[in-house]
Amino acid sequence: MNTRGFSKQQLEQWDDRYVWHPFTPHSIYRDERPLTVVAGEGHHLIDADGTKYLDGVGSIWCNLFGHQREEIDEAVREQLDHIAHSTLLGNTNDRAVILAKRLLEWAPDSLGKVFYSDNGSTSVEIAMKMALQFWQQHDGGAENQRTTFMGLSNAYSGDTIGAVSIGGIDLFHSRFGPMLFESVRGPSPVTYHRPDNQTRADAEQQFVDQFDATVDEHGDELAAVVIEPGMQGAGGMITYPDGFLKHAAQKVRDAGALLILDEVAMGMGRSGEMFACQREGVDPDFLCVAKGLTGGYTPVAATLATDRVYEAFLGPPEEGRTFFHGHTYTGNAIGCAAAIATLDIFENDDVLAEVRRKEKVLADRLEPLWDHPHVGDIRQYGLAAGVELMADPDSRTKFDSVDRIGANVCCAARDKHVFLRPLGDVIVLMPPLSITDDEIDQLVEAIEYGIDEVVDL
Repeated sequence: MNTRGFSKQQLEQWDDRYVWHPFTPHSIYRDERPLTVVAGEGHHLIDADGTKYLDGVGSIWCNLFGHQREEIDEAVREQLDHIAHSTLLGNTNDRAVILAKRLLEWAPDSLGKVFYSDNGSTSVEIAMKMALQFWQQHDGGAENQRTTFMGLSNAYSGDTIGAVSIGGIDLFHSRFGPMLFESVRGPSPVTYHRPDNQTRADAEQQFVDQFDATVDEHGDELAAVVIEPGMQGAGGMITYPDGFLKHAAQKVRDAGALLILDEVAMGMGRSGEMFACQREGVDPDFLCVAKGLTGGYTPVAATLATDRVYEAFLGPPEEGRTFFHGHTYTGNAIGCAAAIATLDIFENDDVLAEVRRKEKVLADRLEPLWDHPHVGDIRQYGLAAGVELMADPDSRTKFDSVDRIGANVCCAARDKHVFLRPLGDVIVLMPPLSITDDEIDQLVEAIEYGIDEVVDL
């Protein structure tokens, strides 16, 4: 395999010596067979030894149409003949303008402006800062007491300080407590891990009731409520009760607060609609998108906001209403060109209809896994799913975390040339939207093989 002059052994030695990987326990890193990716082709990653692996998590949920997708490759090459980057601070560029128009044509009708950044965490952080400043400036600051943010337990919106402050995953967030601001924490829609005397339907209703009670208790002080539509991704691939988002949107609106929808994971077609909120006809005040926005090519994110929010920032410069926030690579022309090409693929290939069909294919392929003696729950939303492994599903007894069952199952799946990453003992499926039916079969077969290899039956 061509590794551009360096052997796989040399690259691994330098990797161990020089690179600090995210979300990675380095004491066992090399033992878990990490890939040294040197190329990508279609839906496959190619290791330095030439082995191909089906990319079952879309390079962490962002690669929508495969690697070396001709239309996106060409858009990036063509853009390099013009300009790679210029600042968006007080200027503009043609790609950023066109992308904003195109995004808003796909978005809910409530949204009218696009603010660019470079990752999902910053897109949420921007929405939060905009919401806070909005209440200081809207209607003469009459509701300036709205300074509190509400998130949900098990929520994850990224790793910057604002996003962590409204996050709800203790493993990721608790140790940074001294850096964080206080926020209101609502419930999580977890219904599998429930009391033995409670039905799933009762657990769902309890979640809704607790959400409503939290909004009622803090309504007058809430600047905004942050929700991941469709599924709490990093929290364990946790789905909501049917109709919850529409209910929550009305509840938040009745309380007078703003609604921030974090569509970083479930937006860009994953739900079978361009944005997950469109499955329930919800019009948010802010919609945050990243990951798949560029087809998984370059780091571009966007915060979409209503004209109502935007207008609160208008006024003579001396009034100080300006939104003083920005990033060096905001509106990067290469990234915006990749994003425009990504939207072209959605339009030209009837992607959303195919995702809705593949959602059913994936559900059918996962159905037999319910009978596996170590599969406790299967949760799916659109073309995304989580398979939760349990030592004893009947009693909902977890494996000991020290055994790293989920990680080991994903490691074993590589024997079947499939690359997966877990969330604890939840095996995540987040494939490219263009995945074939046969490749869906391969993913599910690799999971079953991995479980059987790792867990004694």
